[in-house]
Amino acid sequence: MWLSATNTNFPSIDEVTEEGILALGGDLQPERLLKAYQNGIFPWYSEGEPIIWYCPNPRMVLFFDQLKISKSMRSILKKDRFKITYNQNFEQVISNCKTIDRNDGLGTWITDAMKAAYINLHKMGIAKSVEVWQNHELVGGLYGVDLGHIFCGESMFSKESNASKFAFVKLVEKLQKENYKLLDCQVYNDHLASLGAGEISREHFLSILKA
Repeated sequence: MWLSATNTNFPSIDEVTEEGILALGGDLQPERLLKAYQNGIFPWYSEGEPIIWYCPNPRMVLFFDQLKISKSMRSILKKDRFKITYNQNFEQVISNCKTIDRNDGLGTWITDAMKAAYINLHKMGIAKSVEVWQNHELVGGLYGVDLGHIFCGESMFSKESNASKFAFVKLVEKLQKENYKLLDCQVYNDHLASLGAGEISREHFLSILKA
């Protein structure tokens, strides 16, 4: 289904393709983006493509009691190697997520339009960031969309070994204390699986989202 610029409604989840694609087109205005996340939908596309809206099955999530922290990471957490802040430099975090070299060779899916859209959401208090500092330099972090009971992770970066893991663990600890239900990781990858994230059905995810 092609979305129009004037109608922010999405088609029924029953119309999603096997690949998890629900719709194409539309825009990245705050009303549409927020409605998307509230219904388990997110944009994911490359520069030059139309906006592609996904609601995949299965869904990669982290239930907080499943978090895996390695011995080496536990050692880092006990030391003063990194300093953590929240929502202090969102624009620098998303800029690094956009430009950092990635081991998978896939490059970035954060287009200029997406960067601007999430900065706008941050100014509205919806998109949030975690920053990791070392010697007053930003060396890692992540950002996502905060729905109040679920945090939808979007991207992370690391310039120093374990910096992004440090951000991830600290965010999970914070969300757990604030009684969030889970951290949405969207689609499977090995890195997130190593931290304890796993796949659940789309139906299960949406039931938690709507509860």
